[in-house]
Amino acid sequence: MDEEPDIPVRDWLPRTAALLVGTLALASAFIAAYVGALHQPTPRDVPVGVALGDQRARAVLAAVRGATDTIRPVEYDDPEAADDGLTAREVYAVLSSAPGGGLRLTTASASAPAATELVDQVLGQAARQANLPLQVTDEVPVEGSDPRGLVPFYLAVGYVLGGYLASTALGLKTGTTPRSLRRAGLRIAALAAYAVVLGVVGATIVGPVLDVWDHDVPALAAAGALAVFAAAMVAAAVQGWLGLLGTGLVILLLVVLGNPGSGGVYAPEFLPGWLRGMHRWNVPGLTTDLIKSAVYFDRRSTGWPVGGLVLWTALGVVGLLTATLVRGRRSAARRPASTAPTSTDARSAE
Repeated sequence: MDEEPDIPVRDWLPRTAALLVGTLALASAFIAAYVGALHQPTPRDVPVGVALGDQRARAVLAAVRGATDTIRPVEYDDPEAADDGLTAREVYAVLSSAPGGGLRLTTASASAPAATELVDQVLGQAARQANLPLQVTDEVPVEGSDPRGLVPFYLAVGYVLGGYLASTALGLKTGTTPRSLRRAGLRIAALAAYAVVLGVVGATIVGPVLDVWDHDVPALAAAGALAVFAAAMVAAAVQGWLGLLGTGLVILLLVVLGNPGSGGVYAPEFLPGWLRGMHRWNVPGLTTDLIKSAVYFDRRSTGWPVGGLVLWTALGVVGLLTATLVRGRRSAARRPASTAPTSTDARSAE
């Protein structure tokens, strides 16, 4: 039996050391990001709506704001606008005056149960101190099968994970950088088809199979397909330019920073300052927001999540095509025309 050739240490040690150092850096960043973001949630500036003409409710919110920065009043022109702000997910609750001299707190726990529970506690205490009865109504509650409201986040994680894993698998099999625009087009088409299938599968699992949600399955599948495709194209573009080493950057963007910064485990207002706005632009955060809007809020607040994911997808497509034009063709030009493609050749663009 033939023995494998003994490769000199100087040939494999630098690359192996670089891979181990890179993995160590990613693991360290993972620990720092997750523990740093989630170990001690500190709510600040949780938005609560109030109508400008509602003096009683405004006075209570002003007193709360004067005592703590936990709650941030958001003023609307009239009660109807405040209610629209609640269903558009601009605020977690709306405080208003109730007939008979009390107060009414209307919440939307589907946005973030922990946030609405906090608002209920803080304003309940303020109402008692002011000797005002408080009526609480949950206008958009979470499903009973998801009392902590975490299913949208976990589903988003599955969609994003599936997207970048599909791109990585294709890169390992056929090369991270396509050698021609035709091959790039085939890769994009394959990832698009995969995204549609995974979108439907994910929606079916949380819908008919696990019975978490029994409505809006088509909208959920469409949201999932867009999220999977966006994650896949971001990964394909980064890997197209940086090779398989780009996978580390993709994991940093979509997992290490993306998941804790998505606002899925805790509402953004509970996170450290450097993570609070991340859900508005990262793929996991946009996906989580889109799923919540599709399932609970009659698709009223889907505008930016859809727009953000479409933008990421477009950037990914452009990034992969330009990588093909620059790196793929350059690599193909270096290969002798008579040489048949092999698996080693396919990965030489890394």
